[in-house]
Amino acid sequence: MSGQRIDPGGRKEIGLPLWLFARAGGLVSRTNPPNLFTTLGRNRGLFRGWLSFARKLMPFGKLPRRESEIVILRVAHLRGSEYEWKHHLRLGRRAGLGDSDFERIKTGPGAGGWSPRELAILNAVEDLHEGQDISDQNWTELTRFLDDKEAIELVMLAAHYEMLATVIHTLRIQPDA
Repeated sequence: MSGQRIDPGGRKEIGLPLWLFARAGGLVSRTNPPNLFTTLGRNRGLFRGWLSFARKLMPFGKLPRRESEIVILRVAHLRGSEYEWKHHLRLGRRAGLGDSDFERIKTGPGAGGWSPRELAILNAVEDLHEGQDISDQNWTELTRFLDDKEAIELVMLAAHYEMLATVIHTLRIQPDA
């Protein structure tokens, strides 16, 4: 795989407000300004729209943070997205996930130890990743635990991180230092 296809932008390329936002994001995550932000920020209008949408899913979504991180980390693992995985390990820890949870996330629904709700969520993520749909059986099980708003959010969260993994991979965005 080649190096990063579009270099992360500095203050001049992404503008002062986004540059300050990216620096603050780096402080929060204890990294340099996130390469994802400084790369996508080169298209300022699109970045602002994407960020507004993404914030509605995480961290301001209806799903509990622990479950959101399970979804994101499972998608990151399935997609082989080192960037997403590393970034969300830190966020997952803040949401209460530990090393044993991270190993189970890599194994997926067959790992055992999941609550029935978590298992339904993981099965839905597997279906979405494999076939861009959720089987009727898994949908029925999922909606035993999630209301309509949560079910919509789950589908959009998993699909969003699938899309983001594609963007990160295609632009060859490097993990944050």
